[in-house]
Amino acid sequence: MVAVYLDVCCLNRPFDDWMQERVRLEGDSVLSILERVRRGEWQLIASEAIAVELEKMQNLEKKASILDLLGLATGRQEINAAVEERSRQLEDLGFALFDSFHVACAEAAGADIFLSTDDRLLKTARRCGDQLNVKIGNPVVWLIEVLQEQ
Repeated sequence: MVAVYLDVCCLNRPFDDWMQERVRLEGDSVLSILERVRRGEWQLIASEAIAVELEKMQNLEKKASILDLLGLATGRQEINAAVEERSRQLEDLGFALFDSFHVACAEAAGADIFLSTDDRLLKTARRCGDQLNVKIGNPVVWLIEVLQEQ
């Protein structure tokens, strides 16, 4: 079973303004991924890093919707000493603070894929992909790759 980690950017995407074509494509892809999770085909992994980031969210309606989505998660990675140490290493590679915690949590949880719509995170991941223990990609691109393999 494929274990999927969606960062907060991805979890937000279905609730963003779909007037922009990119947002619509990414939002639809995230919903397709979550539908497979609902059907039990894939596993959604949550984390303490997601919970901490959501606490800072001002839009309470979006936050409630995202928390509903996270109800599908069958795994949750806590932030422990190993995750904190890995997060520091990832920051040294150029990841932003929250991004480094998300990647470290995804790695520690054994996720098969870490999905994000954050271009800066994706660019950093491409640059240092050989030093990562999880594949990182955009939900549209990854979903197309997975569907082509079926």
